[in-house]
Amino acid sequence: MNKNSPIYITGHAGLIGSAILRKLNSLGYKKIIVRTHDELNLIDTAKVKAFFAEEKPEYVFLAAARVGGIHANNTYPAEFIYDNIMIQTNVIDLAYRYGVKKLLFLASSCVYPKACKQPMKEKYLFSGPLEPTNEAFGVAKLAGITMCQAYNRQYATNFISVIPGNVYGPNDHLDKDAHVISALILRFHQAKAEGKESVVIWGSGKPKREFLYVDDLANACVFLMHNYVSSEIINTGSSAEISIRGLASLIKKITGFKGKIIYDTSKPDGNLRRALDSTRIRKLGWKPEINLREGLALTYDWFRKARREQK
Repeated sequence: MNKNSPIYITGHAGLIGSAILRKLNSLGYKKIIVRTHDELNLIDTAKVKAFFAEEKPEYVFLAAARVGGIHANNTYPAEFIYDNIMIQTNVIDLAYRYGVKKLLFLASSCVYPKACKQPMKEKYLFSGPLEPTNEAFGVAKLAGITMCQAYNRQYATNFISVIPGNVYGPNDHLDKDAHVISALILRFHQAKAEGKESVVIWGSGKPKREFLYVDDLANACVFLMHNYVSSEIINTGSSAEISIRGLASLIKKITGFKGKIIYDTSKPDGNLRRALDSTRIRKLGWKPEINLREGLALTYDWFRKARREQK
C-alpha cells in the first residue's frame, strides 16, 4: 500500500472508519475513496458492484457495520444479523471479483464465547456459545471472518480479520444505542446540566473491561495492512483493564459531575471479565499510545463540541 494506491474505507463517517480516514490523511495517502450511506448503500449488491467496477480500489478497510450497545443488540437482532452479513458479503465478494490486493475486515470481541478463558486468545474462537444478548451481531462477524478465510483458501486472496477490544472515541453514537463509554459520558453530562444528585448505573460495577482509543485502533489497522499476512484472526487491544466502577469514577471526574453514583445491583453484571490477549500484535511491533484517562478527556472534548453543533 503506497501513497498513490486507491484505498476504499467503508463506514468512513463512523467511529472506526473516521479514525482510519484521519490516519491515512495524516500520512499523506492521496487516493482515498469514501462514500456516504446515501451515496452507496452497501446492502445493495448491484450498487456495490457498480462502485467496484468504477473505482477499482486496490485496498479496502471494511469498517462499515451496524453497531450499538447491549440495548440495540438485544432489541434489533434481525437487523444486526441481516445488515452486517449483507454488508460483509457484498464488500468481501466484490473485493475478490475486482482484484483488490488486500482487505482488512474489522470483526469484534463479541465473536468469542460467553464463557471464554481470559484473556481471550485467538485460538479460543469457536470454542463455545456466544453471549445471547449480542449473538446475532457476533454470528454475523464470525461469518465475515470465515468468509475471508474461505476466499483466501480458495482464491488466494489477501484478506485479514482484526478483532479490536472495546473501542471508544470521537464519532461514536450519542443516543440510546451508544457504547458504554459514550453512554456514560452522555448520562453524567446530562445529570450535571440538569443538577441531578445522582446517576444510576446497572449492576455492581465490578466487571472489568479493556478499552481501546479509536485512533490507536486506526494506527493498528494501517500497521497491519503493511505488516500482517495471514488468514488467522489477530487481536488488537489495550491490555489495560478497568472495572466499570473505576470507569464511572473517571468519567464523573472528567465531566465534572458532583453527585453520587448509585449501582443498581438488581440489574445484571454480564461477564466479570472480557479481555483480549494481544500478544501477537505486540510482537509484530504495535502498541497503543493513548491511555484511558487521556482518551476519555479527548472523547469528552469531542462530545461537548458535537453537542454544541447539534444545538
